[in-house]
Amino acid sequence: QVQLVESGGGLVQAGGSLTLSCAASGLAFSSYGMGWFRQAPGKEREFVARISRYDYITRYADSVAGRFTISRDNAKSSLYLQMNSLQPEDTAVYYCAASPWGNVPMSVDGTGLSWGKGTLVTVSS
Repeated sequence: QVQLVESGGGLVQAGGSLTLSCAASGLAFSSYGMGWFRQAPGKEREFVARISRYDYITRYADSVAGRFTISRDNAKSSLYLQMNSLQPEDTAVYYCAASPWGNVPMSVDGTGLSWGKGTLVTVSS
């Protein structure tokens, strides 16, 4: 029922910017916590950022804090990730996640978590 579709990935040079989008359907979007995770080649999927339902409280992984901004547009049932000052270490498949419990966890094993299929971000040096 829940469908999350990421878009906006691509190739960017180090120091550049990119904005990712996640279009959600099949859920009461405004009542879900939303977040972004990423998985680099050969690495485990890791937390990037989250934004809560109702009060829009945000939290970021230390590795991206100050460079990435998560936001949501409830009228459009969409989630965004503005990525600035990109570095090669940011290269990964980025996944949109949705949780009915207000906040997505900062791990990938949260109960009831829904996932998109991901969009690839490649940062060249």
